[in-house]
Amino acid sequence: MIELRPGQDSPTFEAVLLDWVGTLIVPKWGPDHAGPKGGSWIEGALQRLARDASSSEVSRISAALDAAIRQPEVAQAMKGADASVESYRAGFARWASAAGIDEALMGALYDELALPDVDLFAVDVERTLATLKAAGVRVAVVSDVHFDIRPWFVKAGLDGYVDRFVLSFEHGVCKPDPAIFRSALDALEVGPDDALMVGDRSAYDGAAVEAGIATVLLPPLAEASAERLHLVLASCGLRPLARL
Repeated sequence: MIELRPGQDSPTFEAVLLDWVGTLIVPKWGPDHAGPKGGSWIEGALQRLARDASSSEVSRISAALDAAIRQPEVAQAMKGADASVESYRAGFARWASAAGIDEALMGALYDELALPDVDLFAVDVERTLATLKAAGVRVAVVSDVHFDIRPWFVKAGLDGYVDRFVLSFEHGVCKPDPAIFRSALDALEVGPDDALMVGDRSAYDGAAVEAGIATVLLPPLAEASAERLHLVLASCGLRPLARL
């Protein structure tokens, strides 16, 4: 049974839009490699090629990627690259080349990005999504990404809690363009006043306010054990389900 705040007879919002990386999962890629799983994609790619996957080699490659992404031409190539598979592939190739990564490893790294890893989901994701579902709150996952993340949710047993996935490469637009948030509203058939956006990046997820959507920004998720999503439920006037 769903518990509402005293004096409240329905959730504050009809729909919640959730960012993915840094909000629901710990990043395993990107220039900052946040969290303990930050080098897992590099290690996995090296192992697939039967190469040295020691911590020192993973750290060396990670440092090279970190340095390369700071180069202006690489940063520019990666900016908005998630708008399509083609643009991300081109930007990623520029990034890997600048980091001195050979073609075989570049391909393995690229493929590794899309492999589902259920251990990256925060421990409170299922309870939060289940609570929203039970309360009749519609959910959309809105992500800047160049691959289909639905298999991640299927593997984690979370797909039944999500009503719509609004992915940048399928819409040809990335955050902070308000168009991606409007697409999510249309997909859920709600107006901006009836939705809440939740993310971890002020310059990107925070742009939902430009589409008239109330927005909650959380610190980027660095550990899967961190529990932060009760703040989402509180914003909706909900208390977490006691059990699943």
